[in-house]
Amino acid sequence: MKISILAFDFSDNATGRAELLARLLAPRYDVAVIGPRFGAGVWEPVEASPIEHRVVPARHWPRFACALPELLRLVDGDVIYASKPRPTSYGLGLLARARRARPLVLDIDDWEVGFYWHAQRSHRFGRALALGDPNGLAATWLMERRVSAADAVTVASRFLEMRFGGLLIPHVRDTDAWDPTRYDRAAARAGLGVGNRRVVMFLGTPRAYKGVDDLVAAVAGLGEGIMLAIVGAELAAGEARRWAAHSFVTVVGKIPFDEVPRYLSAADVVAVPQRETAATAGQVPAKLFDAMALARPVVSTSVSMIPEILDGCGLVVPPGDVPALAAALQRLLRDPAEADTLGRRARARAEAEYSFRAARAKLFPLFDALGAGLTRPDARLGGDAPSRSG
Repeated sequence: MKISILAFDFSDNATGRAELLARLLAPRYDVAVIGPRFGAGVWEPVEASPIEHRVVPARHWPRFACALPELLRLVDGDVIYASKPRPTSYGLGLLARARRARPLVLDIDDWEVGFYWHAQRSHRFGRALALGDPNGLAATWLMERRVSAADAVTVASRFLEMRFGGLLIPHVRDTDAWDPTRYDRAAARAGLGVGNRRVVMFLGTPRAYKGVDDLVAAVAGLGEGIMLAIVGAELAAGEARRWAAHSFVTVVGKIPFDEVPRYLSAADVVAVPQRETAATAGQVPAKLFDAMALARPVVSTSVSMIPEILDGCGLVVPPGDVPALAAALQRLLRDPAEADTLGRRARARAEAEYSFRAARAKLFPLFDALGAGLTRPDARLGGDAPSRSG
């Protein structure tokens, strides 16, 4: 069976979720990821992916109309799996299904409209008027209103499950491949040039709501011998240059997805200091699961379902509380035995609940049923979606 996974913009870091879904399904099905590319290039961490990517360069309306026929032609799967309720992924899937009847599954890993509400009021108003953007506020809002049109829904967090229904598939990792015993910690530290310093690491796209400024302020008060490594930044961006100006901060650019374990192996503590905003209400940072798979101790914040994920295997502090964040980091840096215990517990939790094996146990029955000819799986497979998204 062939599955077409639809990414809404290959130049955006949201491609990571589409890539994850493809890797989960690839062992059993013929999988390709299809979508437009609005930026200059494909998002760097997936450029070297073994997954087939079918990328169509695209522009805003009205020129997006030129890309649409080619995108529809490329959606040739027996089942369509749209990543995000965005017009250029889910909307494309609805059009493709209308042209040729086949099951359409929608994956929701963020509250997309929440990103617009998180913006300043002036920016929100401007985005609402940006009618040329195929993924603008009005069009995205309409896609969320049409969630129930999907034949099945998967979601990445409890918030999204409550809002949209569906089958819970958190961000997961291949814990067999990401086995910490496979990676040379000493070589990873040497590659970062950390010497004898203890390393606090943030790994991911460092947007404002991810709390990197809070983390820089927290690490600044930890004293000598501690460094902060920020991995995955846009090196030319103003905030990256501002962080790198601190003597205790090292900033590393975007890295290939499959290189993540090598970098995380160098960390003594991984920090995921998510702030509490409309943008993060439904979001679970994928980098939590990176760290857990690699048995790295994690300090994060009480946002979305993070407390549930790290219960008993990580430290959780209030979002935006810099002193509490600093104290939690200091606690683990001063007590390597506790840090090691939490890391091992996190790895065990990842293997049991947030591994490829756990996700496939849910996804394979869903897609096998779809392939057998079901047009709308029952509640055991796809979950009951509300009649409206709210």
